[in-house]
Amino acid sequence: MHRHGPDPLPGPLRGTPAWWHGRKDDDPPTPDTMPTPPPAPEPAKRTRKPRKIRTELVERVRREIAAGTYDTPERFQAALDRLFGRMAGD
Repeated sequence: MHRHGPDPLPGPLRGTPAWWHGRKDDDPPTPDTMPTPPPAPEPAKRTRKPRKIRTELVERVRREIAAGTYDTPERFQAALDRLFGRMAGD
């Protein structure tokens, strides 16, 4: 018996033949005999509150970037170490 397929019906039955919708094979489909599409899913609701922006931190980082002191070889190496640690599953 066919158990898996593109529709939710188990077995070889499909919901597309005319007899499934109560029509004879030679009857053309009409809106009242056609299946209604499922309702559209509702958009996901946010469950967390948005975080507050830490303006002091943002301003400090902007000043360091403008001064050229934010990107240092030590910070770059630390970022690479964290990246490789995540890739390794640590």
